[in-house]
Amino acid sequence: MILSPRHPLQAGLTHDSRLVRAYRGERSDTTPVWFMRQAGRSLPEYRELRVGTRMLDACLDPAMAAEITLQPVRRHRVDAGIFFSDIVVPLKLVGVDVEIQPGKGPVFGRAYGDAAGVAELTAIDPALLDETSAPIAEAVERTIAELATLTSPGAPTSTPLIGFAGAPFTLAAYLTEGGPSKDHLAARTLMHADPGAWRALMEWTAELTGRFLRTQVLAGASAAQLFDSWAGALSLADYEAHVAPASAAALAHVHDLEYEVPGADAAVAAARRSVPVVHFGVGTGELLGAMRGVGVDVVGVDYRVPLDVAALRVGEGVPLQGNLDPALLAAPWPVLERAVREVLRRGRVAPAHVFNLGHGVPPETDPESLTRVVELVHEAGR
Repeated sequence: MILSPRHPLQAGLTHDSRLVRAYRGERSDTTPVWFMRQAGRSLPEYRELRVGTRMLDACLDPAMAAEITLQPVRRHRVDAGIFFSDIVVPLKLVGVDVEIQPGKGPVFGRAYGDAAGVAELTAIDPALLDETSAPIAEAVERTIAELATLTSPGAPTSTPLIGFAGAPFTLAAYLTEGGPSKDHLAARTLMHADPGAWRALMEWTAELTGRFLRTQVLAGASAAQLFDSWAGALSLADYEAHVAPASAAALAHVHDLEYEVPGADAAVAAARRSVPVVHFGVGTGELLGAMRGVGVDVVGVDYRVPLDVAALRVGEGVPLQGNLDPALLAAPWPVLERAVREVLRRGRVAPAHVFNLGHGVPPETDPESLTRVVELVHEAGR
């Protein structure tokens, strides 16, 4: 499916951006940089805007979601916006009883850790999301309209937006437990105790989160990231057998979305490109090769595995994203600077590298530290 002529990729606004070029394995004038969880958390302007508004209400308010997405781009001049949302938003949109409790995370009206719970969930048609996701599409459209005016110093094109969704396993881990868990035992138990129910749950979460990603891309996101918070709790064998197929199914909702390369002969097959897809997981050092295998262009690496080691695990020709330890953001500047330069050095073994954290921005981070990191990456990454 060819994207709309108004889409930033199809219109030629983001195709040659630092981020999109890196995601397709090309290096440009410098290393692009953005931060997971840059939208919100550490910014005083975010905290001021969110006063009196619950998290999911903020996610579903198009004007507020767009503004929160834009705040770190304006302040830090990063090379991409990451859409402000939460992994449980698509669940909320199809009627699942869930709220985000401050200091705790997503809490559901009940746990869905058995066959009866799975049957209740899967009775909800994921296609319902197509009827309820108008606030998401509007928020994306508002965001990209403003991003067209915000570019990093020296960047030749519009700042792209990255779409965001939780991976099927991470959704399943929360659903089976009814909320957060330290070991995700309920999910791992259902996986082995009732393989049929588990497969049904994963197929359902894959369809739902895949549609959520597709909505964002169709509305204007120039890339898509699948975020697997809890896959690190799995063995490689369990990931490959019981999780990877669902992640692949979710990403299939984006793989067919293509754009025509600006200035190229449309009759040439290579003149069309698909929207780049990134897969990131926490604690997934042993799973990196399998994560690449679900059908992604870029593999995100957390802070536990050096990028040059990760490059060997994912195989040749794969751009990498990451992977500064977020704890270093609170270190003295000489320590932080050395760490940033070391990540850049190790990232040179990959065909392209997008600088990021190895997880999200801690809420207590001094925003000035992030701004200095962006400036350093742009200077040292040339």
